[in-house]
Amino acid sequence: MTARATTIEKMWKSWKFRHLGALALAALVVWGFAALRPEWSPMHRWNRAFGDASLILVAVVMSLGPLSRLWRPATAALPWRRELGIWGFLAGLVHAGFILFGWVELEWQRLFGFEFHPQLMQYVMFDKGFGLANVIGMLALVYALVLSVTSNDASQRWLGMSVWKFLQQGAYILWALILAHTAYFLYMHFLDFHRRTPEPNLLQWPFAVLVLAVFTLQSAATWRTWRQGARRRVVSG
Repeated sequence: MTARATTIEKMWKSWKFRHLGALALAALVVWGFAALRPEWSPMHRWNRAFGDASLILVAVVMSLGPLSRLWRPATAALPWRRELGIWGFLAGLVHAGFILFGWVELEWQRLFGFEFHPQLMQYVMFDKGFGLANVIGMLALVYALVLSVTSNDASQRWLGMSVWKFLQQGAYILWALILAHTAYFLYMHFLDFHRRTPEPNLLQWPFAVLVLAVFTLQSAATWRTWRQGARRRVVSG
């Protein structure tokens, strides 16, 4: 192995290098999504850009494991799951910040679907779906925080391999929560009967394709793992 190849290998294995790479990817994806919506207000444009970037980064994390089972060279990218997951969480955190400070303006009641009624002089529920979707998003953020904080070797040693692996399997719950939260705002929000129906979100079809692609990868990897196990059982039997 040449000195140059050795240097590249050391860089690839360096967590600092992976963090810089994940940060660069996150910034590129955020900028790309923001550029898709120049007509939106800055708050909504950047809010959705960070939220969509978080979805993409977590989708990559969810895909690397199945991909490595189907295509052996992809195992070299498995260490990147930690850093991509952490920056996916941070993008989601910024997204939540835009919601809290820019959209609901720190009125927690509005976050859960309530609006102040001047005649009744109290908060009344105006959008059940909005409140439920935000609760799901908050749960996803909590899951992402736990996974990010424990995505390191020190936590792995402290918790033990079996507990650490069980905890990290929460990524599947996180993925499901993210999909539910995103699907609401892509397909259902602002479709109340008393509002003008907006133009279809241009990311509806790409989102559906992304979800299908991740599901297909995971299903194919599960099938291949099961087939390999079945062959081993036949041979050993």
